[in-house]
Amino acid sequence: MTQSNTAGRNLAMEAVRVTEAAARAASEFMGRGDEKAADQGAVSAMSRALDGLAIDGSIRIGERPNDGGTKLVVGERAGTGQGPAVDVALMPVEGPTIIAKGESNGLSVIAMAEDGGFLGVPDLYMDKIAVGGGLPPGLVDIDKEPIENLQALAAARDVRVGDLVVCILDRPRHRDVIAKVRQAGARIMLISDGDVSGVIATIWAGSGIDMFLGTGGAPQGVLSAAALCCAGGQMQGRLVIRNEDDARVAREAGFEDRNRKFDISDMAYGGITFAATGVTTGALLNGVHKINGIAVTHSLVLRSTTGTLRFVESHHRFGRLLSAE
Repeated sequence: MTQSNTAGRNLAMEAVRVTEAAARAASEFMGRGDEKAADQGAVSAMSRALDGLAIDGSIRIGERPNDGGTKLVVGERAGTGQGPAVDVALMPVEGPTIIAKGESNGLSVIAMAEDGGFLGVPDLYMDKIAVGGGLPPGLVDIDKEPIENLQALAAARDVRVGDLVVCILDRPRHRDVIAKVRQAGARIMLISDGDVSGVIATIWAGSGIDMFLGTGGAPQGVLSAAALCCAGGQMQGRLVIRNEDDARVAREAGFEDRNRKFDISDMAYGGITFAATGVTTGALLNGVHKINGIAVTHSLVLRSTTGTLRFVESHHRFGRLLSAE
């Protein structure tokens, strides 16, 4: 009989092995200009690694059949079927375009939660705001103006608004929010893609990112919420309904109220394990690189039950290469 939750078992190292496999596969296509090959390489590698994981998993956030996906598709089973029953949220590679162009912040990501622990959002856009941990509850609100949220964060951190850095996707749709953040006096880090990396960077002071603002994918929002839930961060999101097609998709997924505001606990809850491995170097993680022919990966692992954050550096096939010299 499978266990009903993940509390009694540490899945952290098993999770990171899955993201390491996907990141290494995607890195082979870094800068080659072929985002489809980068994505498919990561999907195949993650699928193989996940097949051997001793869990009874169900993919809640993953590849979409209408995008041509044949593996790691939403609704599929994951793992061997022998182990704890878990929901799985995954992204074999966030930002295939990042990898194809050799840009920064490429990630491979997976999260596992107790059965029913992830909000099954449709493949729509989501407005998001996120900050890291150690802050008063309810500090920021997606319905407030950027200057109000920035002033609240600055006061809580005992710094000037001008000391804060806000991460925003570099998109035309963010023209207004960029202007408002600059008018408030904060600094901005624009990224070309990869809003999961932008959100989770808020949990680590060394990243230099204090807040994430803007619109990105709703599935990426759930993955980001999983990480922030583990680290005590704060996040809110709201589905973006641009037209009647979006409204129909939302209704079919069970979301009738287009104005509903999701808190972090709405999107991810329970015993959560989160792992991310860098494909290309970004604010939080180094990308895959080789030292004397040995592939080196840099990963982040979070667990909600213990409140731990670990950075894992792995040297792959290290002993085998040494013994062959």
